[in-house]
Amino acid sequence: MNKKISDKDKQDWQKFLDSTDKLENKDQKISSTPKRYIERSIDLHGYTLEEANHKMTSYIEECFMNGVNKINVITGKGLRSKNLNDPYQSSNLSILKHSVPNFIKGSDHLMNKIISIDFEAVENPSIGNFDIFLRKRK
Repeated sequence: MNKKISDKDKQDWQKFLDSTDKLENKDQKISSTPKRYIERSIDLHGYTLEEANHKMTSYIEECFMNGVNKINVITGKGLRSKNLNDPYQSSNLSILKHSVPNFIKGSDHLMNKIISIDFEAVENPSIGNFDIFLRKRK
């Protein structure tokens, strides 16, 4: 493609080069208004079901009060759980990965502070963590 540059375009370009006006930095405008996004993480490895549920209750309340937007909950995949060999226990609800999000979902007090829980990550057998997205404190 061989296009000739018009005389007007050449004049406009020369005028731009000779100008002392500064160009507006659009990148600076974007970065000057950062969004307040705070993320925290909690590792529940080694906790019993009761300990993990109690810890999550206090941790969600603490994060909500401190303006945290996202909590990454590390539970592990549950592959080494001794509960898998017991036919009288639920293979899902005896593993932190499944029981903690179900406990939270069943608590109206906690769900009032939560926008969503990433249940896709909970159901994925190759992921050992999930996210909780919190509401803004009023």
